[in-house]
Amino acid sequence: MTVTLTEKAEFRLWAFLKSSTTDETNNAKKGVRISVKDGGCNGYEYGIEITNKPQPDDIVSQQGNVLIYVDAASAPLLEGVVVDFVEGVMDSGFKFSNPNATDTCGCGKSFKAGDCSPNGVPCS
Repeated sequence: MTVTLTEKAEFRLWAFLKSSTTDETNNAKKGVRISVKDGGCNGYEYGIEITNKPQPDDIVSQQGNVLIYVDAASAPLLEGVVVDFVEGVMDSGFKFSNPNATDTCGCGKSFKAGDCSPNGVPCS
C-alpha cells in the first residue's frame, strides 16, 4: 500500500466521511484523495480532500472504513507515507511522515524529495 493511516487519522477521516454523507447512492465510493502538488516552501505540498468520484488512474486502497485514493502521478512521492492526526494547543491536524522527503518545511505541509522527486525531476 502506498499510504498508511494511523488509528487516529483513520478514526478522524471516517468520522468526517460519515458526517458529511448526505447522498446514500455515492456513499459506497466516498473516500479521501491524498495527493502531492507543486508548491509550499520546499517544492511540493500535500493535499487531502473528500471525494466520491475516483479518477481512472487512481490507486485505490482501503484502510478500515476509509477508502484512500492516490493519483498515479503522486504515488511515487507518497510511497510509504504515514498520515497521522495530532491534537495540540498550538497545532492540530493531519501530519505526514514521508520517507521520501529529504527536507521539510517548519509548517510540516511541504517537502522536498531528492531533486524534488524520486525520479530527479526538477520542481516546477
